[in-house]
Amino acid sequence: MSRLRIRHETLYTYARPIGFGPWKLLMRPLDTHAIRLVEASLELSAAGPVRWTYDAYGNSICIFTPRGPSDRLRVVNHLLIDRYPAPLAVDNPQSALPLVYDVADRAVLDPFIAPATADRDADYLDWLRDRMGPADEPALDFLQRLNSAIHVGFTYGTRDEQGTQSPSQTIQRGQGTCRDFAWLMIESLRRLGFAARFATGYLYSPRIAASGIRGAGATHAWCEVFLPDLGWIEFDPTNGLAESEHLIRVATTRTPAEASIMNGMVTEQAECNLKVAVDVDLVGPDGLNVAA
Repeated sequence: MSRLRIRHETLYTYARPIGFGPWKLLMRPLDTHAIRLVEASLELSAAGPVRWTYDAYGNSICIFTPRGPSDRLRVVNHLLIDRYPAPLAVDNPQSALPLVYDVADRAVLDPFIAPATADRDADYLDWLRDRMGPADEPALDFLQRLNSAIHVGFTYGTRDEQGTQSPSQTIQRGQGTCRDFAWLMIESLRRLGFAARFATGYLYSPRIAASGIRGAGATHAWCEVFLPDLGWIEFDPTNGLAESEHLIRVATTRTPAEASIMNGMVTEQAECNLKVAVDVDLVGPDGLNVAA
């Protein structure tokens, strides 16, 4: 078990004071078999009502409405979590392709099986065709191979503009961000009958610079796939990881657009600048951060 301290600061600055409507903050992970939330707190730059609720996916949501006009909106999320290893160890490989879900599971999983994007030029299918294995290949083996193929076959890079590329754009450009790679894997798998969803959270690496882990020091995104008897399994195509203790999940959704960490309303338009800083540190027995 590793104890991790996370500090995530988001700062919007505006050219002049403006008013705000409700803002949705998606920053609090739920307790799972692999993650235990020890402490959680928010620093808010403005006073205003705060309400906690859950969205349709079961994610924890904070609704915050800042009072009064201001030229800045700052939110700092503080988390202390225990992260337990969840190695992907399966004694009995899951069923071969094509994967078949039972009726009860299918009723819940259908929204995550139906593709959310069009493939008018058959880009996904052409790309997938070259990566298909034997007809009876175990599903888990195929997923690990596809995860690795994206990791090796595409160039990772940051992008200033917000949003996510379409999978077709990622295939054509041969490069993208963690969100782009996760979305490519999700939409490709859905076309093969897999239930897949978008996961967002944080990435921890004890030696970020030396390890080659990509996407650390920021929010991170990956793919989760549902397999019979195994449940939702994490695959991070950006780094070629599967069920890794480096991944700290905050939320899961059907599409990337629903997984925005922080978004809301302003009463008028003004030039805006956004700065984000994320620190994920290992905590020692004495409660102090451990140097990597």
